[in-house]
Amino acid sequence: MSEVDLNPTVDGYRGSIGRLVFRKYKGRTIVGKKPVRTKEQGMEELARQERFREGVAYAKSVLADPVAREFYAPIALQRDISVYNAALGDFLKLPAIKPLRLSKYKGDIGDVIEIRVTDDIGLADLDVSIRAQDGTLIEAGKAVEMGERSGKWSYTATAQVALGSDIFIEVEGVDHAGNETKITENPTVGVED
Repeated sequence: MSEVDLNPTVDGYRGSIGRLVFRKYKGRTIVGKKPVRTKEQGMEELARQERFREGVAYAKSVLADPVAREFYAPIALQRDISVYNAALGDFLKLPAIKPLRLSKYKGDIGDVIEIRVTDDIGLADLDVSIRAQDGTLIEAGKAVEMGERSGKWSYTATAQVALGSDIFIEVEGVDHAGNETKITENPTVGVED
């Protein structure tokens, strides 16, 4: 794509003319060739298109909701994009939880489990549960983010677990667009990998 310096009468133009496509990006007008489909769409492409349609519906709902719009407005301003595009990007980028950092967790009350998350905007909520090998719930609670939209969360243990116990730690999060992510690890308490 190329940057174009247009006559002021058409400078705000967005859309297509013939085989050219015009769009605004960060205050500039960009022009490119209209894409040409060369093959029939497969199931994967149709699924991507449906996800994009859902994202468009979400972004439109954000524009109609003053509270949601207010949440995305400073992010959009910081990134020099519209609120609509900030919301759409949040919907389309799925959150992911990286492997847990368990070096500070030895099974004692007050020990910390460190959690790192990647997401376009950040998570709205993150829950942690610890279960015994037989599935019995040992403890559950909310993780706390260490700095706004930092992607660094921590969970402080509230129950004692014996060293050497095999446990399951499940972490479930949801981002501001409602996308969910989950990870389960099966460490032995006090043993570092």
